Amino acid sequence: MVEGIDAVWAFLTAALVTLLMVRPAEWLAQRAGAIDEPGPRSQHTTPTPRMSGLAILIGIQVAGWIWLPVNTETLSILLGAAVVAMVGALDDLFDLPAGLKLLGQLGAATIPVVGGVVPANLTIPFLGGTELGWVAYPLTVVGIALVMNIINLIDGIDGLAAGFCAIACLAMAIIAVSLERYEAGVLSALTAGGAIGFLRYGFPPASSFMGDTGSNLLGYMIAVASVQGALKTNAVIALVFPLVILAVPLFDTAFVVMKRLKYHQPIFQADRWHFHHRMANIGFSQRRTLLYLYSWSLVLALLALALRFVPYSDDRGNFDPLWTVIMVAVLLAALAVTVYLAFVLEIIKRPRWRDEQTGED
Repeated sequence: MVEGIDAVWAFLTAALVTLLMVRPAEWLAQRAGAIDEPGPRSQHTTPTPRMSGLAILIGIQVAGWIWLPVNTETLSILLGAAVVAMVGALDDLFDLPAGLKLLGQLGAATIPVVGGVVPANLTIPFLGGTELGWVAYPLTVVGIALVMNIINLIDGIDGLAAGFCAIACLAMAIIAVSLERYEAGVLSALTAGGAIGFLRYGFPPASSFMGDTGSNLLGYMIAVASVQGALKTNAVIALVFPLVILAVPLFDTAFVVMKRLKYHQPIFQADRWHFHHRMANIGFSQRRTLLYLYSWSLVLALLALALRFVPYSDDRGNFDPLWTVIMVAVLLAALAVTVYLAFVLEIIKRPRWRDEQTGED
């Protein structure tokens, strides 16, 4: 029987095992030739092992087998994790074509869905519950693969993807446990533990990269935990939780895709339009970039927690005046941070009349 406290032990187990396995994973990457050489889009200056996501995989597997119940869903989740990590490892070794990589991701995502990790219905705010029927299966597979690629896309600077996943999964673990989705809480917590265990070596200046092995794995785990922890409940705002928590990489991906479409470039073509690249172009150091993006992620994670725990409504259309004011203040604070960073990233430009008044070019 899984209990809420097991999430804490799962987090610690995954963090410790991952921490201990990074050096062996680096050795294996060096022997296999999975080395990331500095390039025009890189922010590192020395060749770096890039397959240390295997350490995260081992941490997740060990913690999962200890702290999750042995049932069909657990087996399918852990098997899918191993498959997607292997797809990522092959990509780190051989730079797989985009189509083949996507096929592997979809195959890995299918495993937990077949094992029962799928929402039978979806409760949408203001619209109520919606029966998904057979559509739930392909929709969940595509959703899991989409989150994998979203996390993969933000993994372009030391520590960014791992730090974001740690923040997101800790928030998800708290929400899942509060909804009495204890297995999902454990799943989220051990994912956060794996990410934090890796950060000891992945924080700038990084001595090791988790590569696609790790970014695909973490994206897969976040997606599966979201389905288990929120989307399979009848909570009125269950759909909102993962969207708020994943808002930063969602914004980043949407912005990059729109830029590529605007300039008629292939969607899967690499470029320097991601948020971390724009901050580097502005002159931010890697650590300052992480500070801004971690802070943004943390504010949105706190917003998700506020949506869960602030008693502003009784879910029947009745709002408490005081708590509603507090909730609105939290929403405005999150919006203010988002708008501020949009100016920092130069996504929103300052009015030209202001530049003319100050004499700036």
